[in-house]
Amino acid sequence: MNYFNGFALKGEELLFDDYLGNSDFTVGGFSFGAQKAFEFSCHTDRRVERLILLSPAFFQNMPKSFVRTQLRYFSGDKEGYIERFLSNATYPSSLDLHPFCAKYTHEELDALLTYRWDHNKILELLDRGTKIEVYLGGKDKIIQSQEAFDFFSALTTTFLIKKAGHILRS
Repeated sequence: MNYFNGFALKGEELLFDDYLGNSDFTVGGFSFGAQKAFEFSCHTDRRVERLILLSPAFFQNMPKSFVRTQLRYFSGDKEGYIERFLSNATYPSSLDLHPFCAKYTHEELDALLTYRWDHNKILELLDRGTKIEVYLGGKDKIIQSQEAFDFFSALTTTFLIKKAGHILRS
């Protein structure tokens, strides 16, 4: 299993054991890590049977002003920004993500916010035989889960867990 961590997190894959499984031919990632897992799967020569995207960071429908504002808030108060992020990521659960906090940079946040999911790359992975599963929380306070669902469900096996938030818990 090849797993990619979410923004400002490390070791959180334990939270997603029920989704990930334990195959050498599975690639998975959470949020920002879902973007990285997708790109890894697109560019690797290794066999990828399953690509699991957990609450993939999806901001391509947001205006450029949203991205600028997020980056400005982050630059002005990194610790406050991360606290708000952790609070929003765990909503509506009471899980504490602080034990999973890791280093983070302005460049990573910029990459996360400006990433564009590509239909053609998804089709290429599917043509290679990769099964793509996307899991989204209906009460997600980080991304607009309905827009992400509309985008991904056209091509992938996509699950919307209505009462769950970004970490897929209620």
